[in-house]
Amino acid sequence: MATMRVMQRLSPVDLTLADVAKEAGVVPATLIQRFGTKRGLLLAACRTAPGGVPEQFGAARAKYGSPLKTLIELYAECGGFASTPEAMANGLAYLQVDLIDPEFHAITLAQFTAIRDETKKLLDDAVASDELKPCDTGDLARLIQQVNGGAMLDWAVYRKGSLAAWLRRSLKGLLAPYRLGVEADLPKARTGRMQNNRR
Repeated sequence: MATMRVMQRLSPVDLTLADVAKEAGVVPATLIQRFGTKRGLLLAACRTAPGGVPEQFGAARAKYGSPLKTLIELYAECGGFASTPEAMANGLAYLQVDLIDPEFHAITLAQFTAIRDETKKLLDDAVASDELKPCDTGDLARLIQQVNGGAMLDWAVYRKGSLAAWLRRSLKGLLAPYRLGVEADLPKARTGRMQNNRR
């Protein structure tokens, strides 16, 4: 956890074992003995991510109840690691390492796959509970991941409001056509506009 906190503040180039040791309240020699190098420490920290995904989704389910609310709020909360544009920039720097280094990429791929799988389960439950229309939940889970990633970059550029609010709005916009009862409101709105135009 100390490593993750420092990663939000410092890029891969700037982060040192001494920074993490200070954050964790230990001496650098302790980290060197345990992890060897900065790369070893970062790999160890990242390896915990994929296995923690089901637990994270389970905790959110218990908190929010509704599958759809769980989905939206969980993604909004997960943006907390990059709650400032500077933290977002650092996150992208680490992602660059993930895409280049095979060991880091394997971990990131496993994490993304786990998130997509758990997202699909939530969507399946949302369909079963009549929150969403029947749809290809696997494809929708993929789109949710893509919109989420794009929305985070979008927010870092526009910098309006909080990242959590930005993510909620983006995900709600994506999910709106799939929600039961949403389309029923659209014809009324169109009819109202047409009547107003006639007047």
